[in-house]
Amino acid sequence: MRWLAVILVLALAACSTKLDKDGRTESTVAPKFLLKSEVDRIADTNRAEVVTGLMLIADKLYKRNPKEWKKGGALSREAALERLKMRTQRNWPEFNGQREGGAASLAFTEAYAGDRVAALVFGLLSMVDAAFEHKEEFYILDSLNEMKLYNTARNMDVAVWKLGHDRNAAGELFLLSNELDPANRNLSFEREFGRVMGLLDFMAKVVADRNGRNFSRLSQSVVSAVFLPVGFLK
Repeated sequence: MRWLAVILVLALAACSTKLDKDGRTESTVAPKFLLKSEVDRIADTNRAEVVTGLMLIADKLYKRNPKEWKKGGALSREAALERLKMRTQRNWPEFNGQREGGAASLAFTEAYAGDRVAALVFGLLSMVDAAFEHKEEFYILDSLNEMKLYNTARNMDVAVWKLGHDRNAAGELFLLSNELDPANRNLSFEREFGRVMGLLDFMAKVVADRNGRNFSRLSQSVVSAVFLPVGFLK
């Protein structure tokens, strides 16, 4: 029912009203929405919500790990977040050309001396970019791959596991996230990751249905904490 409401809101947003020559109102439909199916509109909203969720996670990680944006050379937390928003318009030499799982894994690598929050979230965002075919808007002739979306959802689960378990040689977590102290318990990171995973799983199911395919839900041991491939899948 929630997504039915989303569809209705999008449909209403596509319409505008104007006065006819007799002063009566008439509805018009924005031209670009004539080229969009309901699935395209869901994809637009889904992608935007996923990116917003990951940016919220980045902001929360920077608040708990302020030294990270400083290590990345940003002048402020806000500047570091803006750099992530503009990820496709700048170079990231600190990642040595790596994207997706390669970049995200740097956040949990002992030898990496850069901004670990940027590495993790850039890696996850680049997975989302690849899963949505590097597009921000979708039209009737556009297509998506349900396995790319599914793998991206599973990678969010891997990220949650790594945040809670991967430690440096001194036994410290590479990045602080959820607070498990009963006196100050905070699971907001896990909840937001769960919301992002739910959005991606929902989109994978929608795409599979549109493509007339059933995709097998691959079993992955999250303990292995290996990021699944996204971009090279066909």
